Amino acid sequence: MALDDGQQSGATPAHDKGPLLGRQVTGSATYDPGLLFPVPRANARESLAHGFGGYGEDVWHAYELSWLDSSGMPRARTGTITVPATSPNLIESKSLKLYLNSLNNHAFATDDAARQTITKDLSGVAGAAVTLLLHDAAGQGLGSSELPGECLDALQVTVPDSPRSESLKALAGDDCVYTHLLRSLCPVTAQPDWATLIVDCRGRHAPREALLAYLLAYRNHQEFHEQCVERIYVDLWERLQPAYLSVQALYTRRGGLDICPWRCSEDRAAPAWRLMRQ
Repeated sequence: MALDDGQQSGATPAHDKGPLLGRQVTGSATYDPGLLFPVPRANARESLAHGFGGYGEDVWHAYELSWLDSSGMPRARTGTITVPATSPNLIESKSLKLYLNSLNNHAFATDDAARQTITKDLSGVAGAAVTLLLHDAAGQGLGSSELPGECLDALQVTVPDSPRSESLKALAGDDCVYTHLLRSLCPVTAQPDWATLIVDCRGRHAPREALLAYLLAYRNHQEFHEQCVERIYVDLWERLQPAYLSVQALYTRRGGLDICPWRCSEDRAAPAWRLMRQ
């Protein structure tokens, strides 16, 4: 059993094999960073009227991290993975799941060696520095929290067939709101992705009914999680022209992973809101 000190080189990247999402694949029984697949952010940003000029992070929470220690005993951890929105690529979710599973029978000298290897592999695929914080198996620090602002879900609105940003008229003042009703569809499998979305506008904001109708129109919109949040951010930023804007989606988990994409008009760390439904 070879020990990994955190400096092992990667294998052939998955982008040389094609994307794994939507394909029936067999997980690897051995460590395989080649499973990771990048998705260029430029593909979706080209469809935005003026591109994306804000800041943000894509925060993944991994609940099924496991590897072997130097004696062959399994180690179980949870983790928080942060990918900067400035990275040229996002990481395809299925490939991330399969990659993390490939670590299950791999031995690391220390937990920090495992962390170094994972961050090196993810950074290589994202094209920018990715961070990983390890937590214990109980996920201490990942508990539920009370969200800021007011919930929109009691409002009655007519939901458009597709998101229409022209309905968003600016009102003076601040408003922080959220909805648990956001649903979007995977662009490959068309399977639903569920999320709570938090919008914090300062200086100018949208009427709540119009905002909720716009957000619910993503119900049949097919795009990756990160791209949906970025599109919402850009639409609100261009239509409202607020002094400050923050948009964060808390997507529920799939395959032991959840993601919380966050886009903001200020360069700072993402809020750490968590919900039991995740």
